[in-house]
Amino acid sequence: MRLNGKHRSMCCNVIPVRLNLWLMIFTSCWVIYMLRVNISLNLIAMVPEPAHTSASKRSQCASLRAANETFNANMTMEDAKHLRTQSKETFNWTMDQQGTIIGAYFWCYPFTSLVGGMAAERWGPRYVVLVTVLVSGVLTALSPAAARLSYTALVVIRFFLGSAGGFTYPALHALVAQWAPPAEKGKFVSAMMGGTLGIVATWSLTGPLMEKFGWASAFYVPAALSFIWCGFWWYLVADTPKEHPRISNDEKKYIMEALGDKVKKSKGLPPFKKICTSFPFLAMIILHYGNVWGLYFVMTVGPKFVSSVLNFELQAAGVISALPYLARLLLATVFGSLGDCILARKMMTTTTIRKFFCLFSHILPGVLLVLMVYTGCSTTLSVMIITMSMGLNGAATLTNLQNHQDLAPNYAGTLYGIANAIGSTAGFFTPMITAYFTRNGNTFEQWRPVFFIGASVYIVSAIFFILFGTGNIQSWNFIADEDKKTENLKEMGDTKNGNIKDSKETSLNVTRA
Repeated sequence: MRLNGKHRSMCCNVIPVRLNLWLMIFTSCWVIYMLRVNISLNLIAMVPEPAHTSASKRSQCASLRAANETFNANMTMEDAKHLRTQSKETFNWTMDQQGTIIGAYFWCYPFTSLVGGMAAERWGPRYVVLVTVLVSGVLTALSPAAARLSYTALVVIRFFLGSAGGFTYPALHALVAQWAPPAEKGKFVSAMMGGTLGIVATWSLTGPLMEKFGWASAFYVPAALSFIWCGFWWYLVADTPKEHPRISNDEKKYIMEALGDKVKKSKGLPPFKKICTSFPFLAMIILHYGNVWGLYFVMTVGPKFVSSVLNFELQAAGVISALPYLARLLLATVFGSLGDCILARKMMTTTTIRKFFCLFSHILPGVLLVLMVYTGCSTTLSVMIITMSMGLNGAATLTNLQNHQDLAPNYAGTLYGIANAIGSTAGFFTPMITAYFTRNGNTFEQWRPVFFIGASVYIVSAIFFILFGTGNIQSWNFIADEDKKTENLKEMGDTKNGNIKDSKETSLNVTRA
């Protein structure tokens, strides 16, 4: 039975299209992160630690437990042995090679991030996200075959996977700019934390999946889920409220009136000269870089730190490494709603909100990272501190993840693409730095410089933004409209002058006659 227009409108009023869009943005980040980070945990099964590890390279906590002959240490050895027997195919890749496999994702990621926002602003974020997720799913499904072929083949797969992934987030920010009313911006940006749940699901389920079906299944299952998700995305999402076939007139009117003239579906090139010379935009880039550095640090080396330093078996490493991201997801939603409430009640200006919440998104997480490496082998305290650090970083929904929407919502995708391109270099350097400092062992002393570097970038970037950042919209957001208006005024002036001239010539001719 087909629904008529009235019934469809009633359904849309019950379930707003904005809610469907929020869910699809949330799950898109979930899917893309699931395809991105699974390699970090998969490598633990693909390249198991040798049975006879030299004392100089053993974990400090592992050595302590071995000396005391505790039950936990024996369980770790038994689980590691079980995993090696379960994994029929393993690879003798060095630590440097493993770091290259993880880092290859980010080799081209910055460049595709640069063009991702512009592509979405020109051809629509709906198509851009759909194509990138489809391509990422195919490449993930090909990863086991590539690994069996050669180490180089897997690096190539990871390279192209990162190339496709670079388009996604700038395109999503362009979509948010077209759909999110100012009073709901924080909630929409919090949907970008869907990647957090993707990490939680991946790290919590990948361990048992690999132990039961082998490491290849940890590639095939995420790929299959991404293909299913693409069908929902194509049906439920549209580039703008005007183009959505099932949105109610009331909801469309509310969104369009709330956005006003700040956002246009521009087809022209962004004003790059004004963007690159904007000091508020520079402050936003630095703030974003600090946030991404901390995020990529825990995302890429988290499983290794938990399994190698704290000496947990694979399955436990997956669960514990996911806890900080779950906290980040929950607190991001809380911070996003809190920011919308503060702005709606005019308790703070936009600029004050952006600067104040840097305390939670950057400074406190940085301090906690320093404390992390002084916890010793206390697993409970270690997990609590790193969970608090990442949880507080959920406030990034009110700082670096939203500031580009403040500066120029008309070019939000482009601005985020530039910031993310620069920030994503952290994902390239973090595994290399980690591999360098932990080359000869896994003691807290060897990991301490890695945490110090991450904490320093966090805190310094926040201080710079507090001093020089802003939440005010920039004049170059309207540059295209101003140029067009100037041209129209000039044309009107020329027409008016022409009419006056013609009128004078006519009068002169009449007089002469």
